Amino acid sequence: MTDTAHVDTAHELGASRTLWELVERRAALTPDRPVFLQDGLQDDLRGNRVLTFGGLRERGERVAAGLYGMGVRAGTVVAWQLPTRIETVLLSFALARLGAVQSPVIPFYRDREVGFALRESGAEFFAVPGAWRGFDHAAMARRLGARGVFPAYDVLPDGDPAVLPPPPASGTSVRWIYWTSGTTSAPKGVLHTDRSLLAGGSCLAHALRPSASDVGSVAFPYAHIGGPDYTVMLLLYGFPAVLFEHFALPDALDSYRRHGVTIAGGSTAFYSMFLAEQRKRPGVPIIPTLRLLAGGGAPKPPEIYHAVVRELGCRLAHGYGMTEVPMITMGSPDDTAEDLATTEGRPPEGMEIRIVDGEVRLRGEAVCRGYLDPSHHASAFDADGFLMTGDLGHLTASGHLVLTGRLKDVIIRKGENISAKEIEDLLHRHPGVGDVAVVGVPDPSRGERVCAVVELRAGASGLTLAGVVAFLRGEGLATHKLPEQLEVVDALPRNAALRKVLKYELRERFGG
Repeated sequence: MTDTAHVDTAHELGASRTLWELVERRAALTPDRPVFLQDGLQDDLRGNRVLTFGGLRERGERVAAGLYGMGVRAGTVVAWQLPTRIETVLLSFALARLGAVQSPVIPFYRDREVGFALRESGAEFFAVPGAWRGFDHAAMARRLGARGVFPAYDVLPDGDPAVLPPPPASGTSVRWIYWTSGTTSAPKGVLHTDRSLLAGGSCLAHALRPSASDVGSVAFPYAHIGGPDYTVMLLLYGFPAVLFEHFALPDALDSYRRHGVTIAGGSTAFYSMFLAEQRKRPGVPIIPTLRLLAGGGAPKPPEIYHAVVRELGCRLAHGYGMTEVPMITMGSPDDTAEDLATTEGRPPEGMEIRIVDGEVRLRGEAVCRGYLDPSHHASAFDADGFLMTGDLGHLTASGHLVLTGRLKDVIIRKGENISAKEIEDLLHRHPGVGDVAVVGVPDPSRGERVCAVVELRAGASGLTLAGVVAFLRGEGLATHKLPEQLEVVDALPRNAALRKVLKYELRERFGG
């Protein structure tokens, strides 16, 4: 198949009405090609676990039949808290086959977050892995009084697909409840449809333009909204990805090499982790087959882009998304180096971006249908139906989006607005800085003062406030934006999904 035909096929598949229809259409085209690979039990001669596109359809229907036998129907709310495994993908698509409403929960969440999700969603069933990584999820489910608890790790429900009703014909009903990360407040239940997830995944896929010979990777929790986002790309373009049940470097590098991964990433924090490993052996590629890092979830400092290209020897295409809109813009390997370094890419056709008083607002098919709590919906959308993201930015003449910070990340010092992101981007150039977060903390005379919280780069030491200020002066930062407080930490606090920095914890810790 020529590259043009490959892309045309992907665009045609993108017109699928539902996720299950997309599975059926891809399975008809390439039933024997793998969609997911995972190290573990020996399913083939290389010791890999393999799920093909045809297997996703066939085994997904058997799991759907087993769930149907348990009483799961179209509209039944099923929560699941499962690690990134082939079985998790099968369960999720089996639920999509039935038209159930599924509520994925990040597997690292505990009683407070899980109890909140179960109560708010009204889940009638709850799939858990049992004891996983030293924690008993089944015992937690009992403590929380969860209904319909069943294990879904090695063994899944099974049945005869002959009992199944027809799959859903429409993809516009709410069938997904995703949970915001709760980095600034209690989590919010975000309502999605098959079509909104298809639109988000299509944006990712068509920007990256993968080929059938690529091998991707899912190193983040599949329960994150990036899970279906990434799977849509695999289904559209017909190539596989390696699943990582537990991601840690350098241990995961063997799997990347063994499977010949060509596309890796996840978020800015993942780029930094790959760079840290590469710096242990400069000039020796840690993943020889790697051609592209891609991800989103958090802003990307330009210096990270240049370091990846220079040290890892591959391209970096970064995007912009959130739980409410799984993919808003995405960089493309065909973009200029300047656009890849300084922007979040362009929006796909159908995604409207409006900048109002510096705030990015969105309208389009990939935007969620609102929130489980209607009061959240009322405060999130403007009168024209645009989602108010809380992110600040502007569009370039070429249509690329530049993010400049968050409304809540604007530090107001003596009445002057200061962008935390501007300072963070400059500090990423400092040779002693591994990662950094800049926050505003209360100050009796200034209102807020600028506080830089730094993770040191491996081998670095002796970072001082005076040294940081001198460096930033040398970079041309205005005097009123210079940090007045420096904190050096072993590790910045992060959430469990894409490792976003929890700035509210830093404000609480260092704002005294």
